[in-house]
Amino acid sequence: MNTAEPRLQLRLRPPANQVSRKAIAWWAIQAGIEWLVLVGALVAARFFFDWTGPWPTTALVLAIVLGGAHTAVMPLWRYRVHRWETTEQAVYVQSGWFWLDARVAPVSRVQTVDMKRGPLQQWLGLATVVVTTASAAGPLEIAGVDHDVATRMVDELTAVAEAAQGDAT
Repeated sequence: MNTAEPRLQLRLRPPANQVSRKAIAWWAIQAGIEWLVLVGALVAARFFFDWTGPWPTTALVLAIVLGGAHTAVMPLWRYRVHRWETTEQAVYVQSGWFWLDARVAPVSRVQTVDMKRGPLQQWLGLATVVVTTASAAGPLEIAGVDHDVATRMVDELTAVAEAAQGDAT
């Protein structure tokens, strides 16, 4: 008779929680800044290096059109895809834009739980929770979570990971 404890059976599934709606603004502002830097560099090149003609003009117009489309569409798309969930057994994360990245990590494999907040996230009241596991795939990141929710999540995951049996390796 086998007296060994049964292994936990975790299945990859869509997580239950969406990120904060404020993440849409965060992603849009980030994208807008990146595109403005590119458009600014193209405009500066036209003036300072006398970069004129059909190719530079085409590049500038394309950057403006693609930048506007990317800034308008990408944040909404990411908001629909990004999800997260924590249970006493596992952390579930789904993210991506063109490529969907869905991961599940058993709590027994959690090594550290951290929170990151850049200037835009602080201004919008958001945070990113980083769950480092004993995995070659790297940490799980839950980006765009309300700061209060992220703080609770870090506290709860830390407590659950401490209580979980396992060596996090």
